[in-house]
Amino acid sequence: MARKDRKQLFQLQNRSLISMTQPKSPVAEQYRTIRTNIQFTNVDSDLSTIVVTSSGPGEGKSTTVANLAVVFAQQGKRVLLIDADLRKPTAHYTFATENHTGLTNVLTRQTELREAVHLTKQNNLDLLSSGPIPPNPSELLASKNMKALIEEAKQMYELVIFDSPPILAVTDAQVLANLVDGVVLVVSSGKTEIEGAKKAKEQLQNANAKLLGAVLNNKKQEDASYYYYYGDKKA
Repeated sequence: MARKDRKQLFQLQNRSLISMTQPKSPVAEQYRTIRTNIQFTNVDSDLSTIVVTSSGPGEGKSTTVANLAVVFAQQGKRVLLIDADLRKPTAHYTFATENHTGLTNVLTRQTELREAVHLTKQNNLDLLSSGPIPPNPSELLASKNMKALIEEAKQMYELVIFDSPPILAVTDAQVLANLVDGVVLVVSSGKTEIEGAKKAKEQLQNANAKLLGAVLNNKKQEDASYYYYYGDKKA
């Protein structure tokens, strides 16, 4: 990789992982607020698996899920972040790891989960990248092997967080939403259309998903980007 490309990648990582690189920043504090509200929505039962999705592309769900994984790990929880966006994976770029082996290799029984996870620079946080992009993402995610992987991951980690594709684009997020304890929907201020957000919510409900709430991304206040969490399922 050329020096210029490495510099650009480093800058991208710094922007994406602000909860790790600038933990005292206002944005990092908002991620911690989201973490707290997620925990409050599920006080009566265990919350060990979460899917983060969006209605459409470019709404910030991959940045959101990466920072949520970081702040949960900073709390002392043993966390596994799984890049289940098997169409446009980004987590290996965000955490600067290789992606030769990952989720798809585990689902196709080419390797074991323990052998496929990557350590990250954040204590308590491991990453399972996507692995090679398959021709049949939805089928893989809906397979018995996926259910087995989730059960195995729950034995190894206190919290498993999935980055999934946008829900209105493909069925992958609905498939995953039906397998986990809760779903967080990311919407982007000034970009996400109201009808799109409503349709995304309806599709999650049709998948019998538990919608924990929505994160409003890129909302500017006093010249800074903040992330807000709305825990009301009716919102």
